[in-house]
Amino acid sequence: MVAVPVYTNKSRMCQTPNTARPTVSIIILNWNGAELLPRCLDSVTAQTFKDYEIIVVDNASTDSSADKAIHHWPQAQVMKLDRNIGFSAANNLGAQIAHGRWLVFLNNDAFPIHDWLENLVKAAKSHPRFSFFASHIIQANDTNIIDSTGDICHISGLSWHRDLNQPVEQAHLETDEVFSPCAAAALYDRDAFLQVGGFDKDYFSHHEDIDLGFRLRLQGLRCIYVPDAIVAHIGSASFGGEGETTIYQTHRNFVWTYFKDMPGYLFWKYLPAHILANLVFLLHYTLRGQGKAILRAKLDALRGLPDVSRKRREIQRQRKVQPAEINRVLDHGLLSPYMLGTCVDKIRQLLKSLV
Repeated sequence: MVAVPVYTNKSRMCQTPNTARPTVSIIILNWNGAELLPRCLDSVTAQTFKDYEIIVVDNASTDSSADKAIHHWPQAQVMKLDRNIGFSAANNLGAQIAHGRWLVFLNNDAFPIHDWLENLVKAAKSHPRFSFFASHIIQANDTNIIDSTGDICHISGLSWHRDLNQPVEQAHLETDEVFSPCAAAALYDRDAFLQVGGFDKDYFSHHEDIDLGFRLRLQGLRCIYVPDAIVAHIGSASFGGEGETTIYQTHRNFVWTYFKDMPGYLFWKYLPAHILANLVFLLHYTLRGQGKAILRAKLDALRGLPDVSRKRREIQRQRKVQPAEINRVLDHGLLSPYMLGTCVDKIRQLLKSLV
């Protein structure tokens, strides 16, 4: 078997043992998090809201971080895996053993402030028409800068963190609807999560939260951003910025997400935008000297399309909303994906080289 579960206690690990079922299951994915996991677990155990269980899913760490969690945080269940099966599949295992009405996914490099969980649960109770919830994520290394106030999905299928790298005072600070949450710190209705099959395990990591959000929205479910649910996040602690692994997985998976999830006539309407985005980022990363990773991502995305097409048929067969509802929450800016970060600089360089 892939998963070798190790528990610190055979009973349900909940802070309120008199309750038959915890309100929330907090699932923390760990891989070699010796420098991160203790701070994360300390932040969780300091929460003002106490009706939760903690499940640490360890992706075959080699730094003893999982063993330390077992000894120093006895209120946490620890599931140790015998190999690294990726973000998606490992979190799905955590969800399968969870007891909570709600699932929280929290990266081991994410550190919530004391009332984060209380505010997420409060939002879930006061907004019953919404089924998944985005945190207000700031950058741990500079808490005046935003990491995410929810995720944006473009008509091309590309996605990004809203307000990324913006000063906190310039970010969205009011509760509003977003396409989906960043899964580094997000709350989901457990039944809805399991009904759509959780994260797609074939993604391994990156873009899996956008794909999940898309499939939930195809079921008629909606996401809201909770500005007072604050988490400090290091980000890219496992993969390290825009390395080749991140580029490969992100740009393979964004193709798969478009082909799986974009419904009905929107698929054909926005296919030119999708093709353009692929071409632009092929150029972008080639100019950065990372052409091998992006080309391999696109080739493997194409090789995977037969399996993706089979998934699409099932996803679209079960769709409960009209394409117009999805169109309502997509970003329609023609240049939006190309005005982010260093992509702008590289496009300028490309234009100069053509003059």
